[in-house]
Amino acid sequence: MPKSVFSDAYAIFLRALVAARKEAGVSQVELARRVGRDQPFISLVENGVRRVDLIEFYVLARGIGIDPVALFTSIASELPDEIEI
Repeated sequence: MPKSVFSDAYAIFLRALVAARKEAGVSQVELARRVGRDQPFISLVENGVRRVDLIEFYVLARGIGIDPVALFTSIASELPDEIEI
């Protein structure tokens, strides 16, 4: 797999994050407000321009209103068994 922010595995992560936000009925503007950032930050994250670290993932999931562990478990179930970093 390519060693970049644009890997297939990262794309799976982003799709799940965006889907969780949309399923929760939370706009980018509202999520940004909830996590203390601006809407362009959320857009950069969701478009893969801005990579997310573990703490940011936790904060974003909580901002969406979903349990971070449940979201991670859902993402992990879609990832291939082997991923290069």
